[in-house]
Amino acid sequence: MLTAVGHPLRLRVIGELADGRVHVSELARRLGMSRPLLYMHLDRLEKAGLVTGQLELSPDGKAMKFYQLAPFDLRITADTIVDALAARGEHEMKESKT
Repeated sequence: MLTAVGHPLRLRVIGELADGRVHVSELARRLGMSRPLLYMHLDRLEKAGLVTGQLELSPDGKAMKFYQLAPFDLRITADTIVDALAARGEHEMKESKT
């Protein structure tokens, strides 16, 4: 979760979604970024449990993806940071072995 909120663009995404759900194309326009880049950040936020995406069909049959914030309460303590660093270290060790 710390990694998810540790990027300024992802914080901007959270800020834009604070007022309610938004269609991905509209969100990309508001943030001034490409949809592929936005999807990368949304994926990270979704995996951390901070946002949810829902696919809907428009009246003319087009698939439309909407995102909204998931309820979350982020509390950062020294223990949270130590745990995150330990998890990151384990992940980096696994990647270096492959």
